[in-house]
Amino acid sequence: MMIVSDPWFYVTAIPAVIIYGIGKGGLGGALGIIAVPLMAITIAPTQAAAILLPILCLMDFFAVKQHYCNANYSILKRMLPGATLGVVLAGLFLSVISEAGLKLVIGSLSLLFCLLYVMKGVGNHTHNGIFSAWFWSTLSGFSSTALHAGGGPASIYLLPLRLEKVTLIATMAVLFAIINLFKLIPYSLLGEFDHTNLITSLLLIPFAPIGVKLGILLLHKASQLLVYRLCYLFLFLSGAKLCWDGMNFFI
Repeated sequence: MMIVSDPWFYVTAIPAVIIYGIGKGGLGGALGIIAVPLMAITIAPTQAAAILLPILCLMDFFAVKQHYCNANYSILKRMLPGATLGVVLAGLFLSVISEAGLKLVIGSLSLLFCLLYVMKGVGNHTHNGIFSAWFWSTLSGFSSTALHAGGGPASIYLLPLRLEKVTLIATMAVLFAIINLFKLIPYSLLGEFDHTNLITSLLLIPFAPIGVKLGILLLHKASQLLVYRLCYLFLFLSGAKLCWDGMNFFI
């Protein structure tokens, strides 16, 4: 039975899965943005994303089971065409870029998301028309496929709509469940679902419910602001490391 054998991989992968679960458990899906950059410190970014994807699909199953009745399906119909286009574009992008180039891109996106977090609220205006839906949905599908971090762009479109909290959470849950299912196609075509990645993913699955339970607990006990600041600090550090590794290859 073959698995990823590097022990340092599990030092990054286990916290990554737990943090993703914490986000699913109640502190917001945006926490998951740290998962791929953190794991990509020890393995190839595409392999990191492939190992995480089955775990995300399992989380999505339970999330949709609980929330599908409350989702706004008219908004989903508006967002899914752009999201699908984003998945396709990201699949094509991943098929041609080198590992070093991908590290540089993911590192840069990580730092960009950190900048957006710091500047949150600055220029926070958007229109809810068709163009806006396509633009942010396409960006969401692209970043979700490359980085499992589509929540940011999707939120930029959804939050100004001022949906009720339950409706917002449910709509996001259904949206990313569908996107994650679509993502299975490009990762399959890239050959990333081999025995090593699938068995490694299976080994990491038990840590997902631990993260979800921690998220539920932290929702009531801990400062959400503090949790987010710590996660974005780790995102900044891992993004800077990936940028450094990617640039060193080209220097």
